[in-house]
This record gives sequence, structure tokens and C-alpha cells, in this order.
Amino acid sequence: MQSRRSMKTAKLTLIGAGPGDPDLITVKGVKVLATADVVLYDALVHPDLLQYAANAEHVPVGKRAGKASISQETINRLIVEKALEKGHAVRLKGGDPFVFARGFEEVQYADAHGIATDVVIGISSINLPGYYGIPLTCRGVNQSFSVLTATAADGKISEEVFIAAKYAPTAVIFMGLRKLEQIVEIYQIEERHELPVAIISNGSLKGDGIIKGTVADITQKADFKNPSSPALLIFGEGARYADLNFGGNRDQKVYAA
Repeated sequence: MQSRRSMKTAKLTLIGAGPGDPDLITVKGVKVLATADVVLYDALVHPDLLQYAANAEHVPVGKRAGKASISQETINRLIVEKALEKGHAVRLKGGDPFVFARGFEEVQYADAHGIATDVVIGISSINLPGYYGIPLTCRGVNQSFSVLTATAADGKISEEVFIAAKYAPTAVIFMGLRKLEQIVEIYQIEERHELPVAIISNGSLKGDGIIKGTVADITQKADFKNPSSPALLIFGEGARYADLNFGGNRDQKVYAA
């Protein structure tokens, strides 16, 4: 489908920008950005990445929890409008477009309007624990892990948290910082008081560092350090091994007390 205002074929490419550090975007992502006519980017996307699309229009469509943001419906419409107007629209999303990022909804909407779509996967925040020396699986420690969001579509705590607290050797929890106290209470009900916990704040960027603790004391430690969003919660034995020497982030600190 072509726009009356453009001779270029309308196309949408979703690109995963990675978990914060601009160096963690894929080579393919950088190459595709260079072909963009317009880039619609999230609030969590590092601004340095826009240099790879120097000749494109840059449109901020930031969405952050607890802050004024553009609705998903508006973003969907903008994607279609910009693709028809400009040609190649790139949707630049933090982490991976299909991991708690609503990328599939955007692809569906564009496809329904006759726009060709493509996806360049990104490094998801799921990988962040390893960046700080936390093994999600480790021989002799745990052989599986669960990935979930703490917040359901209605804003309440997800039922998956109850399941993870009862059964998961390790749980990687997105969008859980504001519900940390509730999550801890659920783990306490399951009598997992001594289970190690880590909070990674601000992804792979230099910033707040990691807070280490256990189910029994992580709430108090978080209250003291007041970590900022976005944050990833890791409930599991591997959390006790958090070590910033793994990720080259020696300017940060591990807060254990």
C-alpha cells in the first residue's frame, strides 16, 4: 500500500533496542535503523540510538508506568499514519519487542491496514541478571526459571505471582517494584522467607546498582535505597551471587545491607 503523499512502499519494522545500554542493540538493529524514514521510539530507548537514523523523522511515543503517556491505541494509529506518509516506519522499543512490550499488537494493527511488517529481535531485560553475575539456571542450584509480570491488565497483582511463589525455583518479575510488598507477602505465605532476592534498577545503565536481600528483608532494604523504575525483580537462589564485576559496571554498587 502506498501513501498519496509518498512514492515509497509503507512498511513497519519493530526493533528491540535492548535493556538500556546503547551498545546492547544488535548489529542488525543498527543497520535497519539506517534505512528508516521515521522512527517512533519509547521513553526507555537510549537517545544515542537515534543517531543511527540521522535522516529519519524522530517521533517520541514514550510510555512509562505512573507517568503521563501516549495510549497504545494512539501509538498504533501513528504507526500506520507515519508509514503511509513516510514509507519505512521503525518502531524502536526497549528490550525485545515481543517481551512485555505489546509489539505483537502493533504488528497486528499494521498488518490489518495492509502494511508489510518485520521484526528485529532485541536483548530482553530477561538477560539482565547474567549481566550482573546472577545465574537464572545453575547446575546443582536450579534447573528452570519463570518470567512474569507482576501487574495484570486490570492493574492488580497477577495470578502468576501466586504460582511462582509456590512453585518456581527462580522467578524473574517485570513491573513489580510498586508491588514489591505484596509480592513479598505472597512468598512469605509460602514460607520462603530465606529465598534470596535481587532488584536490578535502570537496566544496564549506570545508576542505582543492585539491592540484594532475602524475602524476609528485601522490602526494608528497598525502602532504604528507594530504587527507581524500571526495575527487575529476581526471586531465586541465583540472586545471592550478584556481582558487578561480571558486567563491567564497577561504578555501580551492590547494596547488601
